[in-house]
Amino acid sequence: MNLPEFKNEPLSDFRGNAEQHRRMQEAVEQVAGELGREYPLVIGGERITTPKKFRSLNPAQEGQVVGVFSQGDAQLAGRAVEAAEKAFESWSRTSAETRAELLVRTAQEIRSCKHYYAAWMIYEVGKSWAEADADVAEAIDFCEFYAREMLRLAGSQPLTPVAGERNYLRYIPLGVGVVIPPWNFPLAILVGMTTAAVVAGNTAVIKPSSDSPAIAYKFFEALEKSGLPAGVANFLAGPGGAVGNALVAHPRTRFIAFTGSKEVGLGINELAARHQPGQIWIKRVIAEMGGKDSIVVDSNTDLDAAVEGVAVSAFGFQGQKCSACSRAIVVASVYDAFLSKLKQRVEKIVVGNPRDSVTYMGPVINDRARKSIEEYIEVGKREGRLLTGGKAAPGPGYFLEPTVIADVPPRARIAQEEIFGPVLAVIKAKDFEDALEIANNTEYGLTGAVFTKDPAKIESAAERFHVGNLYFNRKCTGALVGGHPFGGFNMSGTDSKAGGRDYLLLFTQAKSVTEKVSA
Repeated sequence: MNLPEFKNEPLSDFRGNAEQHRRMQEAVEQVAGELGREYPLVIGGERITTPKKFRSLNPAQEGQVVGVFSQGDAQLAGRAVEAAEKAFESWSRTSAETRAELLVRTAQEIRSCKHYYAAWMIYEVGKSWAEADADVAEAIDFCEFYAREMLRLAGSQPLTPVAGERNYLRYIPLGVGVVIPPWNFPLAILVGMTTAAVVAGNTAVIKPSSDSPAIAYKFFEALEKSGLPAGVANFLAGPGGAVGNALVAHPRTRFIAFTGSKEVGLGINELAARHQPGQIWIKRVIAEMGGKDSIVVDSNTDLDAAVEGVAVSAFGFQGQKCSACSRAIVVASVYDAFLSKLKQRVEKIVVGNPRDSVTYMGPVINDRARKSIEEYIEVGKREGRLLTGGKAAPGPGYFLEPTVIADVPPRARIAQEEIFGPVLAVIKAKDFEDALEIANNTEYGLTGAVFTKDPAKIESAAERFHVGNLYFNRKCTGALVGGHPFGGFNMSGTDSKAGGRDYLLLFTQAKSVTEKVSA
């Protein structure tokens, strides 16, 4: 199987391309007509409807039902693992070429109606047009990239020759995996974790976030349309405390791919580490967790570019990204000028319903999140100085103003704890050395950025700024598959490097084979 060189999926241009704008608007209207439908669980290809249901809601329109979902339980979790284990018998022996072809077809299926998938995320999680479009593009990239990566891993692997022997190494699948994606990148990360598992020859049980099951179901349908055999992937919606824990603890579960909060990730890691009766392996956990990401602004920099980088990193998708900038660490000599420019830039951000193409910042995901963020804002007002924002924004959903709190001490709560919302803490550093020390003072280590024109400082920060993804003179969000392998250190997870050449290794195990040959 020969595939062309991987290239990232182009983003749509809704401002400059009238046709793309029209198609997106049509998709938004189409999905509006499909809201409120009921969806089943899918185990071994069988559609299962349960008496107990839950609803996915539109965070921009309080009370609007996006979808109604059958709710799984521990018993159904066991059935799903059993169905996946049965499918593993044949899928694990399916050629790498066949599995890669499936991913390429899935990419084409998503690409053929990319605006439709984006529109579902606009309604279900409140993404703006641009953020939803980027999410779909990343999902396509994962399919295409991992297809090529599997073909590479399935090829001959370099080994040191040994006289009198024929040696080779193969990467074989692990078994049944549990895929637990987040709601904030409900298509891209779900697609990345699922396709990595499947293309490596594993089978999977998908347990979507209860805040974003609709887009997960749409992806599951895309897999089916692309020819994925029944049971290779299974769809099991339901609460994490019951369904998720049952899947993680099941003795036939071989690995868990998780993206979400630190607290949940640590709980999964602890539960997976417990040996269960009948379990014959150590479960593997692939976890991408939280962040408290910093952008360092040096005195020797383009201040306007730094302000722009901080603003889009902090407030894109309402700051609901593990990679979002939640701390701007600014050298004292440019601190006041930076704050003045930042205030003007942030107050230009358009907050509104993400159905509207002009909206930059939509709602936060739910009422619980809004209340938590508002509590952090009140803490921030006591710990620092409110520069702008700080209140609820008008609208029938969970809207907040983009909020900047200045003069924040480096060890303050809002400088240390992940808020996961549109709140930026600005910290004054004495100089660049001090700024780097502050940047490294949290328990996280996911993304970071530095704005400076000084080559020596770039070299110093590249070595000392302890994060998995570090950027210079650009925003700290927007990692591209293939170009920016993504994953972080410390409490940010297991540094999985999604979208990189190391990632599929996490879903495989290496088998070394030696045959003695006659002289």
